[in-house]
Amino acid sequence: MAQDTLQRTDVNVEGMTCAACASRIQAELADLEGVNDAVVNFASGKATVRHDGRVDDDDVRAAIEGLGYSAPAPEEADDRRHERDLQRRWMIALVLGAPVVLVSMVPALQFDGWEWFAAVLATPVVFWAGSSFHRSALINLRHGTATMDTLVSLGTTAAWVWSTVALFLDDGHVYYETAIVIIVLILLGKWLETRATRRSGDAIRALADLSAPTATLVDGTEIPRDELQVGTRFLVRPGEKVATDGRVVDGHAAVDASMITGEPVPVEVGPGDTVVGATINTDGSLVVEATAVGAETALAQLVQLVEEAQGSRAKVQRLADRVAGIFVPVAIAISAVTLGVWLATGAAAGDAVTAAVAVLIIACPCALGLATPLGIMVGTGRGAQLGVIIKGGEVLEDSQQIDTILLDKTGTVTEGRMRVVDTAVDVTVTDRADLLAAVAAVESRSEHPIARAVAAQTTSAAAPRNDAVCDFTSTPGLGVSATIGDQRIDVGRRTVFDVVPAAIESAAQGYEAAGRTAVFGGRNGHAEVVIAVADVIKPTSTAAVSAFHELGLTVTLLTGDNATTAGAVGDTIGVDDVIAEVLPEQKDAKIAELQEAGRRVAMVGDGINDAPALARADLGIAVGTGTDVAIEASDLTVVSGDLLGVADAIALSRRTLGTIRGNLFWAFAYNTAAIPLAAFGVLNPMIAAAAMGLSSLFVVSNSLRLRRFSGYRGGHTRRPQAGQHAVLETGQSADSTATR
Repeated sequence: MAQDTLQRTDVNVEGMTCAACASRIQAELADLEGVNDAVVNFASGKATVRHDGRVDDDDVRAAIEGLGYSAPAPEEADDRRHERDLQRRWMIALVLGAPVVLVSMVPALQFDGWEWFAAVLATPVVFWAGSSFHRSALINLRHGTATMDTLVSLGTTAAWVWSTVALFLDDGHVYYETAIVIIVLILLGKWLETRATRRSGDAIRALADLSAPTATLVDGTEIPRDELQVGTRFLVRPGEKVATDGRVVDGHAAVDASMITGEPVPVEVGPGDTVVGATINTDGSLVVEATAVGAETALAQLVQLVEEAQGSRAKVQRLADRVAGIFVPVAIAISAVTLGVWLATGAAAGDAVTAAVAVLIIACPCALGLATPLGIMVGTGRGAQLGVIIKGGEVLEDSQQIDTILLDKTGTVTEGRMRVVDTAVDVTVTDRADLLAAVAAVESRSEHPIARAVAAQTTSAAAPRNDAVCDFTSTPGLGVSATIGDQRIDVGRRTVFDVVPAAIESAAQGYEAAGRTAVFGGRNGHAEVVIAVADVIKPTSTAAVSAFHELGLTVTLLTGDNATTAGAVGDTIGVDDVIAEVLPEQKDAKIAELQEAGRRVAMVGDGINDAPALARADLGIAVGTGTDVAIEASDLTVVSGDLLGVADAIALSRRTLGTIRGNLFWAFAYNTAAIPLAAFGVLNPMIAAAAMGLSSLFVVSNSLRLRRFSGYRGGHTRRPQAGQHAVLETGQSADSTATR
């Protein structure tokens, strides 16, 4: 079944104690009839199921609860409940266990019958405070599997049983303090992990909470945001948040969209411009007509994309899952062998049990199970704050392998709008203002983008009234003409005019050599002015190309524009290569050609014509000013139109993958080095438990460092040197298809 025809069900999951729990639930949900895909995110405590409609929320919850976990309804879910429960159990275990540890470890505090005192206090610690480990171990046993909880349960139960037998037989030392310290340390680690995991999801929860709770209608009535409908008009006063996505129908204001796009500079908007829900009106007053509400808003879709990415699994995680599935049974076997070898060599039974329990505890792969999901969660959450949407774990690995990046020009490197950047008037003209006003008046009758640019930026107070323009005609590919008073005004290509003075022709050739569009204007067949029109390069494009080079990428400009214009843009921003005059299908073919040559290609684009190339590339990156089709076809989305944000996206993806790999390395190294030490008696169970907790805390703290990532726009990553940020212009030559 096609992915876009599947239904999606999200369910909260409580009671998971490790990544293996998530894997078991995921496998169970995947086996339900009609389920196409199931993902359970241990870090966020959510299960996402895509299905054909033959299952519903109740079926998913029943499957989860059948495994011994809880699946509360959304209104009953509490993301802090598990954290509070762990904190309470840890504190009670600490209070009950501290006297046992002291009396067991300090001979001066020991009194007659202290072993019975230790047994009384240790029992609730092991079997109540540690009940989640035992419950999980029993569930695992029922399903024929073993996890890190199995190791904790076996180790602490073994220590308690051995101690109790020794107590009743009055033979040998008791190890209640060992079981207590293990439970206390692991509960502490679990509590800190859960707390850190919740914090790692704060970024996306904060995004979800950005929306304004109410909206003020044009008649002054205030209603809840959820009651807004498409087409409803509402007011946005200075300092207020835009209630939902919409189109401005009246008013002008500067809108701060930094919480959505990561861009710090407010954007000026007016009638006809679109605004995004949750952005802030910094000044002025707006009347906005709602164009999207609820789950269809940009903010809601952004939140959903990030949640899906956080629930995804990278290839490194699948490797970790396979290793963890083998590791636990092997650890149990090593523990049994350790016990047997110690006993066979004549060691005391207490020492043998101590070494076996230490192996069980040190082998708990908590850090291994947490390494990837927590790294993905923190990295994608930070990306959301910066306006970078990473669509899954595999994207992280793809970003690491990229060596070539292709940039679309219009709307990606440039702003995608034409602007007058220079004007040359013949020296014989004495009424310059009147001439430019007449040219603007004629161009205002045309809908061509170049005409609109000329009309907007050459209009003066001397411009004739619109009704003074008569006999307007437009010749496709050449230009326009009209009559004002007793003069015919022509605007367009040089071929429209009977006479083109040498000075005007020379200026035009200079503009065209720089890749700009030369628009001629004049009266009665005589060219008197040439106007240079260009598509403006975005202020950060040059800096972005420098950043791509810092990231080790070969940068190519890939555009359908003519070679002159493309070459001028490429020279200005400093790309390594320019490929011009290519159609959409040729862009796709060019990427395939590079891939066949062994290159790993990223494509950056914003338009419908870029969608095939974005889908073909090893890493497709859409800038958020583009079309929905382009964004859907991409792997990464930069919500703003800032090309420097693309560098941030790649840098963050690589940093996140590097963090995950570091987590996995230390998790593997810890277990590999520590198990032999425990088996040979170098590590006792208490030290093993402390070491296991510290390894998990290392993974948590290492992942949380991603929250400090600021990128090229934040200023902490080395930026291209000063002087490369100037606003530069370029455009199309007069022979391009965009010229009339």
